[in-house]
Amino acid sequence: MARPLRVEFEQAVYHVTARGNQRQVVFRDDADRTRFLETLAEGVERFGVIVHAYCLMPNHHHLLLQTPRANLSRMMGWVQTTYTVRFNRRHRRDGHLFQGRFKAQVVEADEYARELIEYIHLNPVRPRDRRKEIPEDRREELDAWKFSSHRAYAGLEAAPPWLCTEWLSYFGQSVRAARSGYRRSIAGRFGQSVAGPWSQVRGGLILGSEGFARKIGDLLAGGSSAEVIRWKRADSAAKLQSAVIRAIGSEKDWRVKLWLRIKLAGESSSAIAREMGYADGSGVNRVVARLEEKAKTDVPLRKRLEVLKRAVLSNVRS
Repeated sequence: MARPLRVEFEQAVYHVTARGNQRQVVFRDDADRTRFLETLAEGVERFGVIVHAYCLMPNHHHLLLQTPRANLSRMMGWVQTTYTVRFNRRHRRDGHLFQGRFKAQVVEADEYARELIEYIHLNPVRPRDRRKEIPEDRREELDAWKFSSHRAYAGLEAAPPWLCTEWLSYFGQSVRAARSGYRRSIAGRFGQSVAGPWSQVRGGLILGSEGFARKIGDLLAGGSSAEVIRWKRADSAAKLQSAVIRAIGSEKDWRVKLWLRIKLAGESSSAIAREMGYADGSGVNRVVARLEEKAKTDVPLRKRLEVLKRAVLSNVRS
């Protein structure tokens, strides 16, 4: 069965979710959740993506993202690969962490921004049976949940520098009025069942009005040349992620693991340096450079690197 197309165009807005492989936990504790948010922050800086809202649950996450550079697949592929490597290292495990590719719906912000923000933020307190009401006595629990953007929207804490809270404007004209409006709107959700807007998703891809869906349909059909558009299958980013994680899991030489992360996965040397206790990224880069220099005269090492590179890239091209 063919994989669904990803639509990627400048300034597109997406609701993105990813679950643990076989629904396993992807955040075992607060340290994991903090590490994921640090990785997400690095992705924001690296790819220029805007994060409007987020929520981390034990076995999945929700993100509301905007992509000025039309690079959703690259950004999410990098975030998931990098976090998986860090999770595996911390918990001394190998293999996949997330269940295949992330899921993404392209969203018409003006129609659904407010509804999605509330839906994402209410995840920690919504019953498993979505038909049931959210208990009134869980309001304090929602306010106490540190790993979503709810507290920043409600004015309970300062927003991290990588979180954009401009969409508070959907709840009021001034910041003070918007936060008050947001808190009232969230409070009104308790004692009610809150269904997500997914029954309104068109073709598994588009969350928006008929006019918005027609516009996306025109883009799919090649009917617009006024925007910078890239339609492509998202296999490449997912396959690169899987291939690099698999290669790292089967590799014993820590220098080769660094080489895989820097040269093939495209991770930031400065981020790896912080993780490993180096003063800065130059130390990591020197390790990789020395390994490649050694491979020029060490035939078995050179062949090993070539085999790893072929294995990773062949998975991406296939």
